[in-house]
Amino acid sequence: MNVGIIGLGRYVPERVVTNFDLEKIMDTTDEWIRTRTGIEERRYADDDVNTSDMAYEAAKEALADSGIEAHQIGLILVATVTPDQPFPSVSTMIQEKLGATNAAAMDISAACAGFMYGVITAKQFVESGTYPYVLVVGVEKLTKITNFEDRNTAVLFGDGAGAAIVGEVSEGRGILSFELGADGSGGKHLTQNGPFLEMNGREVYKFAVRQMGDSAENVIAKAGLSKEEVDFLVPHQANIRIMESSRIRLGLPEEKMSTTIKQFGNTSAASIPIALKEEVLAGKVKDDDVVVLVGFGGGLTWGAICLKMGK
Repeated sequence: MNVGIIGLGRYVPERVVTNFDLEKIMDTTDEWIRTRTGIEERRYADDDVNTSDMAYEAAKEALADSGIEAHQIGLILVATVTPDQPFPSVSTMIQEKLGATNAAAMDISAACAGFMYGVITAKQFVESGTYPYVLVVGVEKLTKITNFEDRNTAVLFGDGAGAAIVGEVSEGRGILSFELGADGSGGKHLTQNGPFLEMNGREVYKFAVRQMGDSAENVIAKAGLSKEEVDFLVPHQANIRIMESSRIRLGLPEEKMSTTIKQFGNTSAASIPIALKEEVLAGKVKDDDVVVLVGFGGGLTWGAICLKMGK
């Protein structure tokens, strides 16, 4: 069986926060943020908008895109580190809202790599014949764990959700290869010990540059492809310098890499599905394109997928 993504959706809040807006509340500048991160603006959810609300909107769009009905979903996986509350899970909340009465539901905690973990977990359930369709959502309301007195992290993050329906696809399409990994010894470098997220930027940067490039190359090789056969790269939208290092290692031109970080910032588990949907809508990613998705996150965790687009 060939398993892939048959529907995509995304949701970002309406409120746009620019670098110039942040200049007014902290010691930073637009130039400083742009040159170091590649971010120009990000989206913030209102106080009365929960993680589950954003997840639901993205999930609805993915369902509509896939052409299936909510009752056909066998499992809902939500990747998030910012749930509405410890329990019930975000996945069960959107199961109710969608009317996906036949679906099992659970949340996954793998930080920014969470969507990758979700898609690969979904693949196993579909491939085994357990469930015909699995809904995977990456969603974060990072603003509720952002310390706005720490300019090194406060400028990075935004809120949003991205979703995918994973199911059987036609011959030659779908997930060609994947890699998941973790290094718990590095967990201290990206953590939430109190109310706010904390990050050792230098250590996370070193890890990400190495791991993103390695993982991308690994899944291309596992798929039996050459770098020249890759049509597009969708990296986790964390930092333009990290993303560029992966692009250069794959030998891809600038126009073959997603850079939604400019308008959405780092949305953690939501960043890859949001970016992939944006590139499909823009016509940059089309059916039968070979796309590499690669991300890393707290844990430390990482994941990569080599995917041939289309149903």
